[in-house]
Amino acid sequence: MIPLDKRLEVFECLGKVLIDVGENTPRVEIHEREVVDSCLELNRLATESTHYNGWFDEANVRRMLYSLGKSLQKENLLSWTDKYKAALLQHRDEKIVGVVMAGNIPAVGFHDFLSVLMSGNKLLAKLSSDDNKLLPAIAETLFSIEPGFHKYVQFAEGTMKSFDAVIATGSNNTSRYFDYYFSAYPHIIRKNRNGVAVLTGNETKNDLEGLADDIFFYYGLGCRNVSKIFVPEAYDFTALLRVLESRAEVSENHKYFNNYEYNKAIYLVNGRTHFDTGNILLVEDQAAVSPVSVLHFEYYNNPEELKNVIETDADKIQCLVTGSDLFENRVPFGKTQYPELWDYADGIDTLEFVLSL
Repeated sequence: MIPLDKRLEVFECLGKVLIDVGENTPRVEIHEREVVDSCLELNRLATESTHYNGWFDEANVRRMLYSLGKSLQKENLLSWTDKYKAALLQHRDEKIVGVVMAGNIPAVGFHDFLSVLMSGNKLLAKLSSDDNKLLPAIAETLFSIEPGFHKYVQFAEGTMKSFDAVIATGSNNTSRYFDYYFSAYPHIIRKNRNGVAVLTGNETKNDLEGLADDIFFYYGLGCRNVSKIFVPEAYDFTALLRVLESRAEVSENHKYFNNYEYNKAIYLVNGRTHFDTGNILLVEDQAAVSPVSVLHFEYYNNPEELKNVIETDADKIQCLVTGSDLFENRVPFGKTQYPELWDYADGIDTLEFVLSL
């Protein structure tokens, strides 16, 4: 097992590389010679990712790499691991953790990758065909920093075999398959979740700009993207619509714009009332999950009653964005796509799980 201090040091170094690539300033001169090639390869992949997945444009890939890099700063790693320091220092039998990764946004499986390796266990990763290049490139960068991690990481080419526990992320449909297939193993099975926002009508322009980030980053495909907003009765949409309309660049992605035109045609044919900013459609709907290019909204009268509704539907919500002090565990506007290491998907402590094996 690689010593804890070394694990922390290596991931801190990896974070510096990811920040450099995220900023498109791969300062290879500050890295060890053996890290240079993998740093440049990751930088090339960030530039060309759209060739492999039309949703993974360069801006979004670099945004993700930068976000991951910032999360790996020394103080964050220490704050995250401090709670489990005794377990992390303990010498244990190494377990193989199979991780079935999603591919909805770039390198979405990185936190599971990090948690398994930080715990001292071995990773067996089954990558999504939509995102099967970024994480291997990140892994190669990790190996160039510390070759000892080579024996701790394996990417499954076909069906995963010979593992001790499983972490699987998928849709509500695939989660039923996962529950059945992996029932004999210790497991975490994640389902569909989305972000929601509660507006009061007192939001500043900066708040609304942040909300637009929460909606549009990664084209709304992430589980932390805001797909629905709750607004007070008689809410004036003018300021919000103006901010959303200003994000015209999302329509430059043909996959996104095709979704926008399709959903717009459906609403027009069915005579369904909606707001149209030219790049997103806002429609009144109780569902938390909205189609790509669509933002659902729902009116509320009583904030306390809304709080109860949200608490009842907590298993469908990944994060809650609001400036209201009424709601606990809220995320500030514009921060949904910059989670801390301890902001676990579905609220399940991944590090605790892999340390318990």
